[in-house]
Amino acid sequence: MFGKKEKKEWRHGVYLCTAKNSFEADLLESKLRSEDIPCEKRYQGASNFLEIAMGASSAFSIDIYVPEEALEDAKNIIVAVPLEDWDI
Repeated sequence: MFGKKEKKEWRHGVYLCTAKNSFEADLLESKLRSEDIPCEKRYQGASNFLEIAMGASSAFSIDIYVPEEALEDAKNIIVAVPLEDWDI
């Protein structure tokens, strides 16, 4: 998830991760913004057009960028926690 594009700058931020579709990107953006971390989505291919025309994009991935000073906090916020580790 934090692969090859780490520390690559785009506009006013650095690469955080790549979302598989617009739903995942919106989910990540919502979580980051709820923790007061601004983020930007960079659409690949025609995904921006598809999201406008069809309401969602699942054909192309979307890169998420955050300010460099918030990169470590953002990584800690979006890290996945396996459900089997929970005591339910």
